[in-house]
Amino acid sequence: MDTMRDRFISTTTRLLDTDPRVALVLAEISRDGFDRAEQAHPDRVVNVGIREQLLIGAGAGMALTGLRPVMHTFASFLVERPFEQVKLDLGHQGVGGVLVSAGGSYDWPAGGFTHMSPGDVALLDTLDGWTVHVPGHPDEAEALLRQAVAGDDRVYVRLSLQSNGVGRPVTGRGFSVEREGTGGVVVAVGPMLDNVLAATEGLDTTVLYATTVRPFDAVGLRRAAGAGGAADVVIVEPYLAGTSTAAAGDALADLPHRVLGLGVGRAELRRYGQMEDHLVAHGLDARSLRQRITGFLHH
Repeated sequence: MDTMRDRFISTTTRLLDTDPRVALVLAEISRDGFDRAEQAHPDRVVNVGIREQLLIGAGAGMALTGLRPVMHTFASFLVERPFEQVKLDLGHQGVGGVLVSAGGSYDWPAGGFTHMSPGDVALLDTLDGWTVHVPGHPDEAEALLRQAVAGDDRVYVRLSLQSNGVGRPVTGRGFSVEREGTGGVVVAVGPMLDNVLAATEGLDTTVLYATTVRPFDAVGLRRAAGAGGAADVVIVEPYLAGTSTAAAGDALADLPHRVLGLGVGRAELRRYGQMEDHLVAHGLDARSLRQRITGFLHH
């Protein structure tokens, strides 16, 4: 199976061929995958080198001319390093664009902490008007990317090497119901779904699947939690733990509720290991999730 990043490259290449509005801005990362596209569309495929602030500035400039820019590099270099440009060149100027990241929270541990970005979604939460997609499978990444490119707004598509075994139909709107129960709600975000389903096997819980986390599906969460009574909610995210707990709390503000946010911890892990080691270290493997979820819901 191809990776989400592989699918991003092939899909964007086809979009460049078929939609003259689409432009691509790179900062060295994934450049080799776009060799043909760069030769075919030299006016709309631009590599700025290792200049991530320019990556965003160039994309925003393209948007001002009417193009639909797709800006791509590792998440740490796409959101964190050029954050001021994301805030001003796109947000302040009121133009749209599509940020597509790779690397996620710990996809390439050998790259060290400089190549990890568990705080990217939380950082974008400080800005207004962003849609955030977190696909859990290459098929979902393609569908959400195509939807993002077709629009005019500001969209972040967060790709990861971690993937669920099977892709789900995605619409870019709201959470889908994977399993129904009466003993609490677990929201699995993107590539966390398979581990959450394994962790909750046999439990009387509702499992919601989220590939679009901003806007947050308050209506869907309320529906799953029930119209009345107390609501216990666990949110399992592949980035900073607690990123969406405030949004869930707002959705349930008029109901008695408890919310537990599970995700990547704040402490830096300096023995980098492999991606699977990070899942275990942050308690995001199926065994750890079952202990943490049952301990919360049955308390």
